[in-house]
Amino acid sequence: MFVGAVFFPLLGASIAGLFGRWIGDRAAQMATIICMVLAAICGLAAFWQVALGQAPSTVEIVTFLDVGGFEVSWALRYDTLSAVMVGMVTLISTLIHIYSVGYMSHDPDRPRFFAYLSLFTFMMLMLVTADNLVQLFFGWEGVGLASYLLIGFWYEKESACAAAMKAFIVNRVGDLFFMLGLALTFWVFGSVEFSTIFASVDQHRGAAFAGLPAYEVICVLLFLGACGKSAQLGLHTWLPDAMEGPTPVSALIHAATMVTAGVFLVARMSPVFEYAPTALALVTVVGASTALFAATVGCVQNDIKRIIAYSTCSQLGYMFFAAGVGAYQGAIFHLFTHAFFKALLFLGAGSVIHAMSDEQDIRKMGGIWRKIPITYALMWIGSLALAGVPYFAGYYSKDFVLEAAFAANTSVGMYAFVCGLAAAFLTAFYSWRLIILTFHGTPRADAETMAHVHESPPVMIVPLLVLALGAVVTGAVFYPYFVGYEWGQFWNGAIVNAPHNHIMEAAHHVPSWVPLAPTVVGLSGIALAYLLYMLAPSIPGRLAASFGGVYRFLLNKWYFDELYDAIFVRPARALARVLWQTADARIIDGVPNGAASLADDVAGGAVRIQTGRVASYAFVMIAGLAVFVTLLAFGAAR
Repeated sequence: MFVGAVFFPLLGASIAGLFGRWIGDRAAQMATIICMVLAAICGLAAFWQVALGQAPSTVEIVTFLDVGGFEVSWALRYDTLSAVMVGMVTLISTLIHIYSVGYMSHDPDRPRFFAYLSLFTFMMLMLVTADNLVQLFFGWEGVGLASYLLIGFWYEKESACAAAMKAFIVNRVGDLFFMLGLALTFWVFGSVEFSTIFASVDQHRGAAFAGLPAYEVICVLLFLGACGKSAQLGLHTWLPDAMEGPTPVSALIHAATMVTAGVFLVARMSPVFEYAPTALALVTVVGASTALFAATVGCVQNDIKRIIAYSTCSQLGYMFFAAGVGAYQGAIFHLFTHAFFKALLFLGAGSVIHAMSDEQDIRKMGGIWRKIPITYALMWIGSLALAGVPYFAGYYSKDFVLEAAFAANTSVGMYAFVCGLAAAFLTAFYSWRLIILTFHGTPRADAETMAHVHESPPVMIVPLLVLALGAVVTGAVFYPYFVGYEWGQFWNGAIVNAPHNHIMEAAHHVPSWVPLAPTVVGLSGIALAYLLYMLAPSIPGRLAASFGGVYRFLLNKWYFDELYDAIFVRPARALARVLWQTADARIIDGVPNGAASLADDVAGGAVRIQTGRVASYAFVMIAGLAVFVTLLAFGAAR
């Protein structure tokens, strides 16, 4: 069961990737889907046994590395944290695989797509079941590779190739910090095995590195690595461009894999983070700032997938600042519920794009809700959960995150609480802006497109219905286990809170207005969107004209891409051009090419004196003999 949950996706990827041309498109699709269904059954059974049954287990597979006394095992660590992630990843990925049968039905490279999709799932499962940091880093790099392959799946498009490279390069920046954190962890603890590290946390609390507390440095480095994978402020620029991949890819990246890896890493390393207060403060500030930043940008985007992508970036900020105030359980709870409603929103957006003949600009939609009523209703459910409206899944998890930030009773905690409330208002606003402009009003598409608007086939709708059920019930059902009265027994030591950390108890005893505030601001955001885009649709245009500078600032995503282009991209290209023209062409190529030219000239001269005439050779021999005798006589005279 434990092995099957992880390796069935790899089996499916191998069949589709290696034999897809021989067995055909349909057989390749079915092979990956069957393997994913088996993986989901194993994953959910593992969740039942490990998380709900309090029966953690570790499965040894093979020795991964054994070099000079440094030994790392390849083992599957199944505690509650891993079981939650495995159950969620396998279930969401299975639904996305099934949905992709309909969405990718006209693509000529379906076996390759399904192979990449299953490979992505396998790498994420390797990451979340890792028993040590080296194995986790293997999965960490694996999801980076798979995301590159999937984002650039339509490699004929220049924009897709550029987006794939951007995601890969930006993540390499974060991965550098992760590797430094991994190395420093080994230097401090003498091991990369989680069991060894966690058992000796108290023993090494006084360790220092370069005059700084070692735990602080380790946690800051690991968090910077997490910022790359989870698209936190500064290393977030790859996330919206990742929309160049097919919509199921966007759903998998944003809901179940990759972007959740950073949050998982912080929760996994909670025993160390608990004794790094400066690092936790940094996590809180960056997470809160990301939540607000992404929400502001999402309010003015026009691509349906990019709006949802910025909502992912914002919700990841919530997860990080929850972890930053010590409520790691709340961060994972929001990660868990978010997976369902975010996959629902992305796949719902895919259903809209499918109906609108691949149109993604919401300004060219409108008036289609009667033609695709099921998709319309499902997008409502996903948006209600995202906005935290009672009693959908997001209401339980996001509210707890905000309550934990308030209960922290620190300056960074209050900063996170305020940013979180502002982001909740903006999230509700742009969610209903999307719904109104996409489904309501006068149709803005051309007549031919409107004539072909149709509901998606059952193979796409059924996964959406399952996800909608999750978006409705997962918050209420799992609240007692993740963060409620049973949280201690449920987590069973998989997430550690230090003796000084009472945030989980304090979050349940905040003033009565605190749990009410997110709902009030969320409903206010919905009301504002309804006012601006339903009752008075001319106002947004006038506001954009009146506040053109602010509008362009948000539309251009705070100019992060332009800033990075000026600071990093252009200087790097200029340096590369100099190195190419001078170091490469003139020196590296010039020296051997010059030597070759000299040898060629010498050879050419030698060829000219090889006439083949005996008289010429005799003359040269006599002249040479005369020179030799002259030199000999001159030497004897001296």
